[in-house]
Amino acid sequence: MPIYKIKHITNYFYLEPVYDSINQMMLYPIADQHQKVIHHSIKITDNPSVQVFTDKFGNTLGIFSYLQPHTELNITSDLEIETFAFSEPDNISHPDAAWNEYNYLQHDHRFRDFLQLENKGFFEEIKEIVFQLVNKNITPYENAKVFSEYIFENFIYTTGVTSIETEIDEIWTLKAGVCQDFAHLLLVMLRIVNIPARYVSGYICPKNDDFRGAGATHAWVEAFIPDYGWVGLDPTNNCVTSDQHIRLAVGRYFKDCTPFKGIYKGKLDHRLEVSVIVENAETPSSATRIFTEDLFKSIEPSMVSEIKSSTTVGTNSYQAFIQMQQQQQQQ
Repeated sequence: MPIYKIKHITNYFYLEPVYDSINQMMLYPIADQHQKVIHHSIKITDNPSVQVFTDKFGNTLGIFSYLQPHTELNITSDLEIETFAFSEPDNISHPDAAWNEYNYLQHDHRFRDFLQLENKGFFEEIKEIVFQLVNKNITPYENAKVFSEYIFENFIYTTGVTSIETEIDEIWTLKAGVCQDFAHLLLVMLRIVNIPARYVSGYICPKNDDFRGAGATHAWVEAFIPDYGWVGLDPTNNCVTSDQHIRLAVGRYFKDCTPFKGIYKGKLDHRLEVSVIVENAETPSSATRIFTEDLFKSIEPSMVSEIKSSTTVGTNSYQAFIQMQQQQQQQ
């Protein structure tokens, strides 16, 4: 059972002072039978009070206010965590029984969010590919791995061609992107055949630079398999998730799992730098990658987003939290 130490640093630099900043963090790791949190702390510029909530997906998130004028904002998350290996689904129901189970899950409110689809420009083309790939003589799990492999083999992993706002149609056209894009595409493919699928935000911890997407926040997908539960699939690396994947949050799409975002008053011009440093006993050296992003030019895409608004927000953190949730639902 490996133990990892992860430092996640987010720095905002503003050209002119901004104020009345209300921020949401989703930097709290999931704690369950696969992840044991040994230590976790978050340090923020000027140590504002943080109120912690649980969202409808079970994720832990923190809300804080930074009201006085400022030109910098730093958020540093220090995590020490032990992970445990996943066992792949085996000895599950006969394929027919497993596929039939999805007919009932479509009407189960627990899975409704994870079956949502949007019929956009290339939806029919994606659907056609899915129907060519699907084989209901084998289990849903084996089909999910086929979809993941299709993305891995047919889409180029490259930074700088997409952003956090890139839609499925553009990803499909480019046939390229990063982990977030691959995860979004796999979500669509799984949901087309009625397999509930959810987006996962977290970290990937390579032993010998053996994974793409290391040194930054990472994204993958979890599919619900009857008689087993949720299983992780990483289309960026064409693998089932392992004890080298650390989960922070789950949701319908990236917007439900954004590690950090906020609203503030002031000019939008800013620079964002994000770095993730991973250490473990087997690989004492750090895997570090720094992203820089400003309002007009994205040098390299980051898994960190923000909502920028001049809306007047009160000082009550819970009210701010509700307003931010409403903004997300309207997007």
